[in-house]
Amino acid sequence: MKQDDDLDWQKGQGLLPTIIQHADDGRVLMLGYMNAEALEATRSSGRVTFYSRSKQRLWTKGETSGNHLELVDVLADCDRDTLLVLARPKGPACHTGTDTCFGNTRSPRVGFLAELERTIGERVGTDPEKSYTARLLAEGTKRCAQKVGEEGVEVALAASAGERDELASESADLLYHLLVCLRSAGTDLDSVLEVLIKRHRR
Repeated sequence: MKQDDDLDWQKGQGLLPTIIQHADDGRVLMLGYMNAEALEATRSSGRVTFYSRSKQRLWTKGETSGNHLELVDVLADCDRDTLLVLARPKGPACHTGTDTCFGNTRSPRVGFLAELERTIGERVGTDPEKSYTARLLAEGTKRCAQKVGEEGVEVALAASAGERDELASESADLLYHLLVCLRSAGTDLDSVLEVLIKRHRR
């Protein structure tokens, strides 16, 4: 983001509306307000901090509940009077216990992959007898890689046969097993997307 001195603090009497968006799956989590001090506190601490109009003080999200918003980036709109904060929530974003202040909204379709990746991460170290994902992870990267190979063949066979429903089903299996394999190998979907983005921008 450009320097803060060109932000239009005057329009909102020192406060800027601040939209919080999930950095991975794209969901809008909540709306708050920041003054210059809150913005600086957000950047310096790495945790999203607002100016509470009711409490008349700075308020770091999660200071009581522990459900912090970990800062990823801050962007200003074209008029420089509204902020967009990309963050990763550590727990529910809403005080009511829902994922967002707009309820338990679903991720955009592509963003669901990030949600699925988080679920896979939550299975690490859990009981292999109760979770197929935990069992795969416990069996190691070679087994995960084997499953990716098997599912890749199934995708190719379904595509060759012209079976659209089967192709969708097998492709879903492939994407799931690829995410498990990435996790097992110590990397993630974001690393893959970064490679695709760099290739696209060449």
